[in-house]
Amino acid sequence: MTEPRNDLARVTLGVLFIGGLAAASFLILSTFLPAFVWATMVVVSTWPMLVRLEAWFGGRRTPAVVVMTFAMLLVFVLPVVLAIDAIAGSAGLVTDWVRDLPGRQIPPPPAWLPGLPLVGERAHAAWLQAAAGGIEPLLQALEPYAAGMGRWLVGEAGAAGLAVVQCLLIVVLAAVLYAGGEAWAAWMLDFGRRLATERGEQAVILAGRAIRGVALGVVVTAIVQSALGGMGLAVAGVPFAGLLTAVMLVLCIAQVGPLLVLLGATAWLFATDATGWGTFMLALSVVVGLLDNFLRPVLIRRGADLPLLLIFAGVIGGLLSFGLIGLFVGPVVLAVSYTLLDNWVRGDLPPPA
Repeated sequence: MTEPRNDLARVTLGVLFIGGLAAASFLILSTFLPAFVWATMVVVSTWPMLVRLEAWFGGRRTPAVVVMTFAMLLVFVLPVVLAIDAIAGSAGLVTDWVRDLPGRQIPPPPAWLPGLPLVGERAHAAWLQAAAGGIEPLLQALEPYAAGMGRWLVGEAGAAGLAVVQCLLIVVLAAVLYAGGEAWAAWMLDFGRRLATERGEQAVILAGRAIRGVALGVVVTAIVQSALGGMGLAVAGVPFAGLLTAVMLVLCIAQVGPLLVLLGATAWLFATDATGWGTFMLALSVVVGLLDNFLRPVLIRRGADLPLLLIFAGVIGGLLSFGLIGLFVGPVVLAVSYTLLDNWVRGDLPPPA
């Protein structure tokens, strides 16, 4: 007796088994999924560099992978470790500063403050009132928030240790992907072709181009912004210009922007009566702060020839939806979706005259 070809129970049980297997696999690998996504983005973005290194080493892959892995350790792990070490080393200084805070006095307002339009007089009066009352009222106002701030600091300390582990995991997974990148790429192309023939393969290629374009836009834009801001800090005579430039680079890559550092330096210059340099830094802050709105989309489009509005929506929407990793995931998802939809709409239409 032959089994019927359309056995509903068998098909249902098969689908449930495959779904359960996929869900169990996802649950097991979910811990490593963020690090694997980051490693994939990094490897796809920097693969041309690995190919050049491999050619420079005479076609040998192993030394090229070692160099790239060491470079990733310097880029990902070392800054986090140094930042944690610097924070731990400064804990004593912060404690002493907080202990001496009640005895400190608020300095008098700068002479230029009353001349500011609209808010100058009010700000001057409020500053004088705060200076006359001392710092005790301010501490009393901040006291209810002290406990919450302490809990936040403890939580961030634990997150810092987890960040080191995640960075190490990213480096290890990236080294594995570097070593067998061609096999992984061929498997993804076969997977895309299996899903949607030639269009699926084109979608996989487009995803790689979108990842590389976003990485180019984010990293190069961050370097340009931090370099311009750092030169401005050095010219204006702001202390610790090198350290502040490194902080700006980290903030720009994290899509926070350089304005926190630049506006802080501007306020310091005005507070020290360096009005001319303060005005210069204020103008530079506006230019550098707005630069990413124009430079980043152009660089991203060089990697993936997509509508500018689509790229912008992918970067901003991905950042708001998924956090920092959404900078790469958002444009890739929109790029693949747009291409598949566009090919489907135009697939059966005759070419334009």
